[in-house]
Amino acid sequence: MVALPGCPSERSKGAPAAAVPDPTAPPAASAPTAIGAALADVAERSVGSVVNISSERVVQTPGGPPGPFSDPFFRRFFGEGIVPEVPRERRETSLGSGVIVSRDGVVLTNHHVVQQGQEILVTLSDGRTLEAEVVGSDPPSDLAVLRLSGGDGELAPLPFGASSRLRLGQMVLAIGNPFGVGQTVTMGIVSATGRADLGIADYEDFIQTDAAINPGNSGGALVDASGRLVGINTAIASRTGGYQGVGFAIPSDMARAVMASLLETGRVDRGWLGVVIQPITPELADALELDDARGVLVSDVAEASPAAAAGLEPGDVIVRLEGEPVTSSGDLRNRIAAAGSAREVALEVLRDGESRRIEVKLGELPRPASEPAFAAPAATSSEAGLRLAPLDTEARRVLGIPDSVRAGVVVAEVAPGSPAERAGLRSGDVILEIDREPVRSADDFARRYAAGDDSLLLAVQRGEVRVFVPLRKPG
Repeated sequence: MVALPGCPSERSKGAPAAAVPDPTAPPAASAPTAIGAALADVAERSVGSVVNISSERVVQTPGGPPGPFSDPFFRRFFGEGIVPEVPRERRETSLGSGVIVSRDGVVLTNHHVVQQGQEILVTLSDGRTLEAEVVGSDPPSDLAVLRLSGGDGELAPLPFGASSRLRLGQMVLAIGNPFGVGQTVTMGIVSATGRADLGIADYEDFIQTDAAINPGNSGGALVDASGRLVGINTAIASRTGGYQGVGFAIPSDMARAVMASLLETGRVDRGWLGVVIQPITPELADALELDDARGVLVSDVAEASPAAAAGLEPGDVIVRLEGEPVTSSGDLRNRIAAAGSAREVALEVLRDGESRRIEVKLGELPRPASEPAFAAPAATSSEAGLRLAPLDTEARRVLGIPDSVRAGVVVAEVAPGSPAERAGLRSGDVILEIDREPVRSADDFARRYAAGDDSLLLAVQRGEVRVFVPLRKPG
């Protein structure tokens, strides 16, 4: 016999009938899973440590003629430039997030959130607004340290976790307070660690996560399942400005070291080797007759640098630092910087197929010169995202270009998100060659760029050193 729904079978006769659900009854509350409840607890504990940061500055902009002389008739009658122009003031506001890390009001955030801010206000999770001052800011790592005025004893700092212990697939929460209206919490996993060479900051060792880091969440907290701070949310990978599944956070180990240095001295002491390096590609490995593509290639050595004093040469391949393998250019750069100045380190170097041990006493990283300003560029390469200017006497003087550089074209501006920016080109670079052919003018660059393959190799003079930059065309 076939048992029909709602009809007891012979086997089930005498058993109590199943209760029929009442369709008018309110739905029962679903019990949270153990993992869900734990994450909810972590989120509730952590959101009170994440704040909104509002940074404001006043910018002077060119104005127009005063009063009735702004009328085009008067300007045409008297002529352009006859009537004085009145400068105007414009207020620029930057919004972002920050993390309270001490009870006395120390806040960690991104440098770009408070960059050039003349007035900084911090809104706490309970709605209070406090003034803050910048203790120190470090553009190379995109980190800044603030100190709040007031609120002592009532603040909820977030404890630090060890970002070096993060594992792929580990669950994390990204917490921000983007617009001062309350916290946002998103969940994801750690999808990669040690991400570098992204062009976001000078020193990169990013945690990559698929937890949504929405616009305005820069400077917020990346928290592990134990409620500890493992990263400072910094950037998203996006073609539209919206979140697309890839976010990047500065690891807490780096952030904590930078913060300690800024609190102690107001600056960050970084070690300096004095070399220009580039990754070993399979093509370079073949040309250098290397067994595999490990380590990094020294393409140039700065004069009077620690590397020069120790005997490093262009063409050397650095494969180990202090006995540990060198995995990438970013890896070597970060570890040298973290070692600090006046530290002696041991390098394992391949030269002409032989392994050598070279000990180097690091120096202090030179302070970068202020970015030069240029007059109107001579031409524009819109597809590459470059505004170019001639290499004239003034450009040579401002950029400190050596006399040995006889021709080239100066990068006056790099468009955000362009192929040139992704390639790492920057204002002040001098493009010397495209695919080994000299570039003598902006028009020359445009012709060679148009005629070249999808992937171009640029020779670039950057200050006193020469580097190779691969530039890929869009499409």
